[in-house]
Amino acid sequence: VQLQASGGGLVQAGGSLRLSCAASGRTFGTYALGWFRQAPGKEREFVAAINWSGASKYYADSVKGRFTISRDNAKNTVYLQMNSLKPEDTAVYYCAARATRAGSTNKSEYEYWGQGTQVTVSS
Repeated sequence: VQLQASGGGLVQAGGSLRLSCAASGRTFGTYALGWFRQAPGKEREFVAAINWSGASKYYADSVKGRFTISRDNAKNTVYLQMNSLKPEDTAVYYCAARATRAGSTNKSEYEYWGQGTQVTVSS
């Protein structure tokens, strides 16, 4: 599976962005997907995850109520809608896939990673 993230950019605090991650491969619909982020000098951290069907979603406490993860299996794409953005959301955002149906908050459980897209939130 190859993943290509897009949609990052510069936005003011309180604004919104939607990240997309397009995947190759016929088995996309059976994979769980996740979004992670990494700020300069910090560890890569979990943001959101979704199971194969989209029925189960998981969020980091820091983004709960502001971010929404979704997927379109017909388009082999996973999305991250980010609202009410804060300067502390500034990071490189990565999409990831794991070859199992259940989502996970653990980055070590994801086998495939996209290249990352920069999100910068100005105050």
